[in-house]
Amino acid sequence: MVAEIVSLLNYTLIGYLDIEEKTNNPFGLKYLGNEIEVDLSQFVDQNIHIALGTGDNKMRKRLGEIFEKNKIPVKTLKHPAASVSSLSSLGEGVIVMSSAIINPFVKIGKGVICNSGCIIEHECVVGDYAHIAPGAILAGNVLVGENSFIGSNSVIKQGTKIGENVIIGAGSVVLNDVPDNAIAYGNPARIKNQ
Repeated sequence: MVAEIVSLLNYTLIGYLDIEEKTNNPFGLKYLGNEIEVDLSQFVDQNIHIALGTGDNKMRKRLGEIFEKNKIPVKTLKHPAASVSSLSSLGEGVIVMSSAIINPFVKIGKGVICNSGCIIEHECVVGDYAHIAPGAILAGNVLVGENSFIGSNSVIKQGTKIGENVIIGAGSVVLNDVPDNAIAYGNPARIKNQ
């Protein structure tokens, strides 16, 4: 999906990082190495930008911090079929997928994935390296903490606070605040006993 956005925006794709080389490589991209042991020399002073496309929040954060520390630019990408208000702000390395809607006065932190068809309503704040999955809806004034994952087709009620490192299960309806490091799921969502 990220490769498609890159090509639609007329950038040149040079390759990808992953744990291992993929046998299914429809874009025919060059394998640039293991994302855990990144060889940064291939990116330094090459006028190359990185897209943080991995769905693993911890890995995306780790890579984002490595590239930032080494002054290797991380690109923010918006699919042409996404709608992003000019009154919202996107951090470095954000990826906005097809049909996503980001409305006015939204603040998206760095390295966030706003996946296909998600809706992020007015005045929401999404912390660094969070992932809003396909079809998820954040009503107005929702706060999502860093590294949190909002599952597909979840609905987060207006004014709700989702802590850091939280997982919201797919299809959940979240009516109350969720503390840091919790897993919540269901309709209405309940916090899993840990």
